[in-house]
Order: sequence, then C-alpha cells, then structure tokens
Amino acid sequence: MPYASLDLLNPWEQARAALAESDPATKCRRVAALWARVVDGRWQPSDPGEPGLLPCGRPGRPIMVSPGRLPRRGLGSVEGRQALIHAVAHIEFNAINLGLDAALRFSGMPDDYYRDWLSVAADEARHFSMLNGRLAELGLNYGDLPAHNGLWDMAEKTAHDPLVRMALVPRVLEARGLDVTPGMIEKLVAVGDEQTVSLLRVILEEEEGHVAIGSRWFRYLCRKRDAEPESTFRRLLEDYFSGNLRGPFNLEARRRAGFSQAEIDRLVEIETERAGVP
Repeated sequence: MPYASLDLLNPWEQARAALAESDPATKCRRVAALWARVVDGRWQPSDPGEPGLLPCGRPGRPIMVSPGRLPRRGLGSVEGRQALIHAVAHIEFNAINLGLDAALRFSGMPDDYYRDWLSVAADEARHFSMLNGRLAELGLNYGDLPAHNGLWDMAEKTAHDPLVRMALVPRVLEARGLDVTPGMIEKLVAVGDEQTVSLLRVILEEEEGHVAIGSRWFRYLCRKRDAEPESTFRRLLEDYFSGNLRGPFNLEARRRAGFSQAEIDRLVEIETERAGVP
C-alpha cells in the first residue's frame, strides 16, 4: 500500500499496516505518522477489538543465526563498533514490532495501555533510525550482519496472555538494555566514539521508561486477577528463564523502572548463584 494512502485508513488499520511493513525505513515513517495523530489530538487510542491475524513484517536480511554465532570483536576497531551498533539496531527494530503488537494483540485494556505501547513503538522507531544512520556513517546498513531472533521468539511465546507478555518482554528481555548499555557506553567513551555514546545515552534513558510501562501494566493485570506480583513474576522467571537469566543487573535503573524490593532481591540472588558464591 502506498505510504501516502495511509491517512485514508482508520488508525488501527494504520497500526496494522505499520506492523506488517517489511521495509525498515517505511515502517519507521508509518509509526511516526501514526503517533503524530495521537500527539496532535486527532486520535485517542482505545480498545482495537479482537486482533485476528497480526502479520509481522521484517526484511529478508539480516540472516538469523544462534546467538553464539554472532561476531564478537573489540570496540577499538570499526568492525567491532559496526557489530555492536548493528546488534542494538536489530533489538530496536524488533522492539518497534513489539510495541505495535502489544497495542494490537490484547483487547479489553484501558485506553492508556494502548497509548503507552504506541508511544513505545514510536520511540523504538526513532531509536532504530538513529542507529541505522550511525551505521551508515560507519559504512554499513542494517541487514549487512547476522542477528538472532530471541526477542521476537519470546513475543510469540507470550502472545496468549498480556500478563505474561508484560512480565517477560519489557521486564526481562528489554530490561537487559538497562543492565548492559552503561558498560557499552563506558567502553565506547574509552575508544573515543562520542557519536555512538550520545545515541546510547538517549536510548538508555528512554528504555527505562519503556520498562516502567511494562511494570505498570504487569501490576495492573496482577491486581485485576488477584495475583500477587512478586511471586507471579518469580514463577514466570522460573518457567521461562530457568538457568538463562544473566547478571550483573542495573539495580538502580530497575528500581526506577518499577521493580519492587522483592524482585530486586531475587535478581541479586540470581547474580550470586551464577557467581558461585555460597
């Protein structure tokens, strides 16, 4: 469908078109146009109804491989910085789809839920565009390196239940960005890549807000179902991430993003267990 014709669609049809779009640049433009309708007051998102089929558009590249087959190079080389930025760009591209899917898939939520997840999709589209622009400055484009599909795999595994989705995608997988990005920034500062550092600082700040959105709606759904949040989160971690949840954890950022003290204590336990400390 031509981009210019999107304004003829109702907003939820526009969101579906953005989710189904496979070209990254066009997907980003479609998400920005959709979010502009919200910001300008032309549309107040509300329940989209039953989702039906939700095809997710992705380009033919990058080639998907297991995480262990991804290139690992030092950040002192251009190739190392290319690999890092490409990996983060891939996460952000998947996060665009995750934001749209979260808004479209789960009916019966309050209006603020839909606005929140469309705002996340808009942020992620902007993040992806920033990183892809930086890749171009370094002589690469998104898709030129392999990537892995872990984030979207978990989206598919949690498509049956918004509580499980809120617990495990924003609060586990996307929250890893809060843990690892400060270390990336430190290493890039050491090699003098201030351009990439400035982008990652923006992304880190805004991703904290995205994890907070996940925390907000996880706790809302726990209240609605009379489920105790801390024990529910712990059970879901054990069900889906047994032995696979890695530290170290950015505990201060996670507190700001809505993790309770009990949840923080469990993360500390996990980190201690992995370190082999008695």
